[in-house]
Amino acid sequence: MSLTRWCCAPLSVAIILLGLAVGVVAAVEPLDTIREHLQAGEFPAAKSLADQLPPRERDRALAELALAQARTGARAGWAETVRGIRDEQLRYGSLSDTPAKIGSGSSARLNTQNSASAPAATGSTRGGAAAADFTSLIDLIKKTTGTPKPGWIDDGGVGTVEKFPGGVLIDTQGSLGKLKAGSGKYFNARHASARAESGNRDIRRESEFRKVSLTKLERELQIRRALGQEPDEAMRLLAGLNKVEYLMVYPDSGEIVLAGPAANWHQDGEGRIVSAANGRPVLQLDDLIVLLRHAFGSAESTGCSIDPRPHNLERLQEYLRGQNRPLKPGERDKWVSNLRDLAGVQDIRVFGIDPRTRVAQILVEADYRMKLVGMGLEEGTPGVKSYLDTIEVDAQGQVPPMSVLRWWFTMNYDAVQSTESHDAFAWVGSGVQVLSENQLLAAQGKRIATGQSDELNTRFAESFTRHFAALAEKYPIYAELQNVFDLSLVCALLQSQDLPGQVGWQMSHFRNLEACPVALGPAPKEVLSVVNHRVIRGKHVVAGVSGGVSVQPRTFVAPDRIRTDQAVQLHERHSRSPQPQEMESSSWWWD
Repeated sequence: MSLTRWCCAPLSVAIILLGLAVGVVAAVEPLDTIREHLQAGEFPAAKSLADQLPPRERDRALAELALAQARTGARAGWAETVRGIRDEQLRYGSLSDTPAKIGSGSSARLNTQNSASAPAATGSTRGGAAAADFTSLIDLIKKTTGTPKPGWIDDGGVGTVEKFPGGVLIDTQGSLGKLKAGSGKYFNARHASARAESGNRDIRRESEFRKVSLTKLERELQIRRALGQEPDEAMRLLAGLNKVEYLMVYPDSGEIVLAGPAANWHQDGEGRIVSAANGRPVLQLDDLIVLLRHAFGSAESTGCSIDPRPHNLERLQEYLRGQNRPLKPGERDKWVSNLRDLAGVQDIRVFGIDPRTRVAQILVEADYRMKLVGMGLEEGTPGVKSYLDTIEVDAQGQVPPMSVLRWWFTMNYDAVQSTESHDAFAWVGSGVQVLSENQLLAAQGKRIATGQSDELNTRFAESFTRHFAALAEKYPIYAELQNVFDLSLVCALLQSQDLPGQVGWQMSHFRNLEACPVALGPAPKEVLSVVNHRVIRGKHVVAGVSGGVSVQPRTFVAPDRIRTDQAVQLHERHSRSPQPQEMESSSWWWD
């Protein structure tokens, strides 16, 4: 018995030791195995293992893979890996620590929790050839065969170059025709068709319902910056969207999507980038970024104010008091010239945003040109008469005294619609209206707000609002203003509903002024006064105008203002709109 007990003891020990050995093997961290592949240059094997990990660990592994690829100059593989990192902070760290020139030999380290353990580049490329980088070859082909322009899709043509097993495939013919547009009752069929045709690569093709993923667009912009590249034209013009009609949220894929009509674009006679389909100005990325930064960084409203200088108004009053006699033939032109010289310039004030941005310039130009229409210095449209054209003498034969009319643009939506789950939004109404007020002039030229608007003043403001669509078609600057208002509403919805928080989007690139600068021009500071006159029965009627633009989107996104009575239709739009899974990971727009 003692011998048996003695023999069993070593067996037990052996079993215990065997169990420990098995435990040690099972405890090997997947990241350690991935790092071994990275040190050997076996990037595809490392990627395959990373894809099998839980989301958080997968992102960490991909971040290390991206750094290793960057060090060996695998640009295409690096970009594809970075696109797969869902965690925005990890992705941002990968992009920030990547040399602008991939493969430059920089000793940059990964800015993640595991940066200390990231493997050093060994110089070995064993296995790396499976992740071939075609970027340099594609750039060379485009550079040497892209004339005459436009040839390649980047230049406005239809030619594309794609990675292809064993070589490069060049397609200069394009592959898809126009979307078939149908009436509302064919909505489901049309969107099923759009989903099936989502392989469209011709960004200049007309589409009634184009989708732009803001989260994926930002990611692609980050990648381009890390490569030392500027945003391309399609990115700057938000894939040709000329109106944003829907805002959609997809927490599962981490996407926030804008949707609306889009088409080819060109420059019009005023230098604006407009849609070739309808002449509407195309939405611009810089404007969206400016309004995003304001929505998430300031509670102040946005707008501009154009106001006459009191000293000029005082001089104008004195001049008019001294001109009581009827004008002799030949005196009128001199009188009008003196009138405008005395009115002088008006001061421009932009608030809430940088006055050097394009958004600020749109606000100022739209406001100024609205006043030109109101004073009869620029033609309106049928149904929109200037203020001076509506003035008549009263029963006593008197005409109104000189006054400063105040007209200003404000936002005006009938409703903001939402699904019950607040993952899709749409808005109803033109978004733009003109309000009015009569301001009295004190003896010193100071304007005194009355809070009231007389019938003629109100009539002009209401007619401009009612016929805004026709005016925006005739003068694209008003459509530009409408786009700014719509984007402001989008940004207010993002902020008030915490939509970025729902998808884990921190807007780390869009909100970074240094990494993502917007174009800046000269700040508008002053402009000639808008003053005009009309002679009625030998009497001169003189009117001047002031005002501005007020952008206050938060009014329309308050909880009690968002309606859900169209939730079913919105839900249908939402369910038909996600990016198809078969599209390339670099795609940030689709039809």
